[in-house]
Formats: sequence, structure tokens, C-alpha cells
Amino acid sequence: MSPTAEPTAGFNISRWALEHPALTRYLMIVLMVLGFAAYFQLGQDEDPPFTFRAMVVQAFWPGASAEQMAEQVTSNIERALQEVPYSDVIRSYTKPGESLTILQVKEVIRGREVSDAWYNARKRVGDIRGTLPAGVIGPVFNDDFGDVFGTIYALSADGFSDEELREFADRVRERLLRVKDVAKVEIFGAQPEKVFVEISHKRLATLGIDLNQVIAQLSAQNAVEGSGQLNAGSENLQVRIGGQFRSIADLEQFPIRGVNANTGQASQLRLRDIGTVTRGVVDPPQVKVRHQGKPVIALGVSMSKGGDIIALGEALRSEAKAIQAILPVGIEMSQVQDQPQAVTRSVGEFVRVLIEAVVVVLAVSFISLGLHTKPFRIDIWPGLVVGITIPLVLAITFVTMFYWGVGLHKISLGSLIIALGLLVDDAIIAVEMMVRKMEEGYDKFRAATFSYELVSMPMLTGTLITAAGFLPIGLAKSVTGEYTFAIFAVTTAALVISWFASVYFVPYLGVRLL
Repeated sequence: MSPTAEPTAGFNISRWALEHPALTRYLMIVLMVLGFAAYFQLGQDEDPPFTFRAMVVQAFWPGASAEQMAEQVTSNIERALQEVPYSDVIRSYTKPGESLTILQVKEVIRGREVSDAWYNARKRVGDIRGTLPAGVIGPVFNDDFGDVFGTIYALSADGFSDEELREFADRVRERLLRVKDVAKVEIFGAQPEKVFVEISHKRLATLGIDLNQVIAQLSAQNAVEGSGQLNAGSENLQVRIGGQFRSIADLEQFPIRGVNANTGQASQLRLRDIGTVTRGVVDPPQVKVRHQGKPVIALGVSMSKGGDIIALGEALRSEAKAIQAILPVGIEMSQVQDQPQAVTRSVGEFVRVLIEAVVVVLAVSFISLGLHTKPFRIDIWPGLVVGITIPLVLAITFVTMFYWGVGLHKISLGSLIIALGLLVDDAIIAVEMMVRKMEEGYDKFRAATFSYELVSMPMLTGTLITAAGFLPIGLAKSVTGEYTFAIFAVTTAALVISWFASVYFVPYLGVRLL
């Protein structure tokens, strides 16, 4: 074939790009700018989002033995959960007064379908609620295992009661919930306050009063019941019964009426005459949190799906300073967990590796593609074409990730590093073919279009074969497949984009620079 041979028939992407240089330049600039913008818009997190396929169902029956709970509560809940679609494993644990059942659905179910399974579980357990014994509290459901508290604060108090510290923790929680990208703020270690009435059995025995009479009178006095309405013509007034307990003193002054079981004589005493009334926290405590050896209340902050953990960390630090400024003296707010800092290190490491890879590829390309032995010299232009192609391919990949909703995390960053060693192959082949044909006497236009005719299909075949190697990850129907799906998505996108760049943008760059 002569150097001035006419191009072969058929559509040629490289020739089309060279015949429309204005559009090619426009696409290069726009895609580069969009990729730069998309990089800063991608959600950043330590791990990719995935769905936990487990739900906990709890029920409480105060006073029941473990055998009663197992036979009358746990077994009924288990039978209802066995009918849930895609149910896989059901484990139950029973102890006196409490039943705990864990439902796991099959891994073949997709993440977006798990919520439907939880709806079915709630509905089926709700249907058998009427068959449970009277006095059973619940069942209650918990399927929020996917919440990751990347930032945790600890509130400690000096000179304040537990209840006062809990009130301040509620105020801090309300402030943190208003921060952008905050999905949930959970409080840990706050002990609910209760009123304890301790009655002396010895004193009751002396007076001949039954304890059940005391309990019944206390319950009746503080009961909340509907008292009806008063029709006052054009208005209806709500009737409320007074006498409810509003303080410890009211409870201590409550009159207890009793009849001596031995003598039959009626008596009336104050509650403080037969017992003591104190205010305190639940004993034993439900959840106890300590930081630096001191009991604290912890606040865990979870990010909304697709958020930027680094931007969230900066916003939380700013809000924490504002909160600390308004807290009273004696209450300190310290940060225990800082996931944004770990993610910042991961992203920074990727950028460093990316810069190192670009430098290495440029150096190797400059030497291998531009080395001439006769006379001995190094031509930098072939390597420069490859060097421009790398950030261009990454920019288009970032745009694709933004469109697919794939954020920056340890899986996608690792995939980009894997793809970085592969995406330069097509560009190097295209540039090397152009250089070779120009040395044979072809003009730049013909050399650029000839590389597409000769090597575009082999390059595409190799690209697709390499992408197919990651296909099992993309098709895996499991939690592991959902967690690692970004390996297939990002690597495949980067490889296909690199092929397109090598047959569309590389010929244009070669004509302009070689």
C-alpha cells in the first residue's frame, strides 16, 4: 500500500474525529472540565454502601419464665417469620421475660428488595399479635444494622446530674441533625430516669395492710383516662380529672387507705409513713459508655446515603465548635471517632498513587515511544499524547461514576488504581502505530486513520476480554457481590472509555502534536 492510498470504505471513528476538529476539541475540553467537577461532587466514604440482610424481633413479658416465653411467644414469632419470602436462617434466644429472634434473608435477594422482606415480616408478626398472651410488650423490630456512625462525640459533665446531662444531649442532637448530609444522630449511654417507691414489708405487716392494696391505689390515682367533654353551646370543653402526681412531694403525701387484716380496723396513712420515695436512673443500667475513664453520653452521627464524608466532617467540626461555645461550664464535648479523617487519608493516598503512576507512565512513554537510535534522540511528543490521554480518560470515568451514583471509597479507589495500569495500553498501541506509519512515509492524517482500521477491533476485543474477567463480581448475587460491585463497574467503564479515547481523541492529538 502506498503512503497516499485512499482510505478504505466503512465508517472510521478516527477519520470522523479529524474531519470535525472543532467538535473534537470541544468534547475534550468539556469532558475534562466535567470530570474535574464530578470528582469533587462524588460521595466519599470509607466503605461502599450495602444492605444488611438481618432483622431482630424482640418481645417482653414481665414475670414470665424462660419456658413460658419460649412456648407461648418465641415459637409463635418463629412460625410467622418462617412464612416471610426469602427467609433463610431464623435464630432465637429466650430468657425470663424476654424473647429475641433474628431473621436472615437469602443473599440472592437484591438490596432494594430487602425492605419489602422487612415489610412482610412486620405484617406477618403483626397478624399473630392477638394470639400472644395478655401482658406481652411488643413485638418490636430493628432492621437498622446498616447505620455506620462515622463520627462519635462524648458529652461529660462535672457538677450536673445524669438527667441534666441527658437534656443537654438532646439539645446537641437537635443541632447536629440540622447539619447537611446527617441522616441520624443516636444517643448512647443516657440512663432513663425513674421514680422508685420502696415499701417496708415489715411496716405493712405491722399495720396489717396488703401490698396489693397499695399498688392498686397508686395505679388508680395516676391513671390517664378519658373523662368526656362538657357541651357548652358552641364550644366543647375537655374534662380532665386532677390529682395526678407532679412531684416527689405529691407522691410522698399520697394517702394510703387500708384495712387491718387482723382487727378489721380501717386506717389511712401517708405513703412516706410506710416507705421511701426516691428519684434515680434505671438500675442496672441499659447501656453504659465511658470515655477517658469517666461515664459519658455518646452521640453517634451517621451520614445519609451518597453523602460526602469529608465535607460532612468539616461541617460537623464547625458545628461542634459552635455547640461547645454555648454549653455551660462543666459540660465538655469531645470527639471520640473521626471517620472523615481516615477517608481523607485514603483519598489522599489515591491521588498520590495516581500522580506517581502518571509520572511513571509519562517517563516510560517518553523513553520507549520517542527513543531513536539513528541518530540517538528522544522525541517527547508521543509520550505527551499518552500523558494527556490518562487524565482525559479518568475525567470521563469520574463523570460516569457520578452518573451511576458510585462514590469514592476503598473499593472504587482500588478499582481506579487497577484500571490505571490497563487504560494506557490502548493509547500506547494507537500512538505507536501512528509513529510507525509516519516513519514509513504516511502523512499524519492517513497514519491516524490507519491505526483505527488495523488495531481498533483487536484493541476492543482485548478490552472486553479484560472487562469480562471482572464480570463474576458484577453478577454475584450476595452481600460480597453488592459490596465489591464497584470493582466491575469502575474497571469496565475505565477500560471501555480508554478504548474510545484511543480511537477518537488520540488520533486528533497525534495529528496536532506528532
